[in-house]
Amino acid sequence: MKLSIRHDTTYSYASDVCNSIQFLRLTPRSSERQRIDAWQLDLPCEVKGQIDPYGNILHVLTLDKPHGHLALTASGQVEIDPECEQEAGDQSPLPFLRGSHLTQADDTLKAFANRHCGEHRDRAALTGLMQGLAEHMPYSPGATSVGTTAIEAFSGAAGVCQDHTHAFLACARSLGIPARYVSGYLCTEDEQHLASHAWAEAWVDGAWYSFDITNRLTRPERHLKLAVGLDYLDACPVRGVRRGGGAESLQASVHVHRQ
Repeated sequence: MKLSIRHDTTYSYASDVCNSIQFLRLTPRSSERQRIDAWQLDLPCEVKGQIDPYGNILHVLTLDKPHGHLALTASGQVEIDPECEQEAGDQSPLPFLRGSHLTQADDTLKAFANRHCGEHRDRAALTGLMQGLAEHMPYSPGATSVGTTAIEAFSGAAGVCQDHTHAFLACARSLGIPARYVSGYLCTEDEQHLASHAWAEAWVDGAWYSFDITNRLTRPERHLKLAVGLDYLDACPVRGVRRGGGAESLQASVHVHRQ
């Protein structure tokens, strides 16, 4: 599957921002299942890329002059291998056993994980866990926010892809299985629309395997990975801080077409 992608993000402020710093994980890396043929970022100024502790390509955009808006564009061409189900990875999976504020597991989540997986630590068990979470937490836009924890979303029995992924990570790690958050894009069935998305990867049988809880998918044949981390905060495409500016409005759009 060859895709051409364009992702636009624009921030507008009520008054000028004095200065801002944006951490951008908008550049995918090539792997066994995705090949980046071309990719570029259009930013207000030139920024050199670096590799963060999780192996993601990170750009740190610093603006010291007053500005009333901020426009960011990522675009490129990518080829995805729909037959590739796993990634070997070039780093130890052990750091992904650690929890985080958003992915802590309480006794209820631990019991849920044990009920679905028992003593099994294989893909079949994790697939059952994925199905169980999808049934317990129906997709409900607006039911949660970016700061909602796995415990809160699970307790409320509702959420979006971010919440589904956090709950899965909490459960998997409570079982001693390294698991990580993945940000990226999902191509829909008609292949005419690409949406920002989140899913999980778990380290099983010496490789990373995908678990898209929201869509109940274990084959990442329509997924383009941007970044990974312990949770949303580590892997989100755009995250920043600013001084001044007052109220903020955000416009974001993603467009894709088959090459």
